[in-house]
Amino acid sequence: MTAKPYHILGEDRPSRWLVTCDHASNRVPDCINGGSLGISAADMDRHIAYDIGAAGVTRRLAERLDAPAILSDFSRLVIDPNRGEDDPTLVMKLYDSTVIPANREVDAAAIERRLDAFHRPYHAALEALAARRADTVICAIHSFTPRLFGRGDRPWQIGVLYSHLDPRLALVLLERLRAEGDLVVGENEPYGGHLEGDSIDRHALRQGRPNVLIEIRHDLIRGEADQIAWADRLAPILRDALARSGL
Repeated sequence: MTAKPYHILGEDRPSRWLVTCDHASNRVPDCINGGSLGISAADMDRHIAYDIGAAGVTRRLAERLDAPAILSDFSRLVIDPNRGEDDPTLVMKLYDSTVIPANREVDAAAIERRLDAFHRPYHAALEALAARRADTVICAIHSFTPRLFGRGDRPWQIGVLYSHLDPRLALVLLERLRAEGDLVVGENEPYGGHLEGDSIDRHALRQGRPNVLIEIRHDLIRGEADQIAWADRLAPILRDALARSGL
């Protein structure tokens, strides 16, 4: 039996929160070029293949919120679950100066196979979890690299990303994080918070679900102790932000 391309944790937890991690894994399944994208192990351990540390934060944050979580179990370089099916960056051929050999000749038929095997099952499971109750709040956890190739250092420790279509929870969370006093907080940094067809657009904005996307700089969450510390810190802040928002 083929393994599911995602993991669900705490499916029966009662919280209205749902914690998601689109880029939890750097796994390349055997059906994709024998389990290799043709790049080095060092490159597969970089941010180009997955969101470093995000899975650990997601697991622990979901526990502290008494919420279910869903985590992908395939590399974003296989196919990116945080992209719409018609997005040109769905299967990356070049990412942060690294060419992805196994993706260079990917055609429409191969992309369709990857959609069916990985992308679509992940989103079907995510939607089922989100629909388990009418008042679901989605918190998406991501991480970002401190520096892209040839670019300057990114100063933010944490970023809150949101769409102009629904900034309700994000703006309260930004205020709450800034009130901590010791964090460099980015607003729609290190990149903009709305991409049509992405996970938040698909599972939150189109259904009117309150949502927030959190980006943590990955050098701050590489180790388990730091992942636990960030989850411990974020859980009460998220609860407080949601309460203050009145959503």
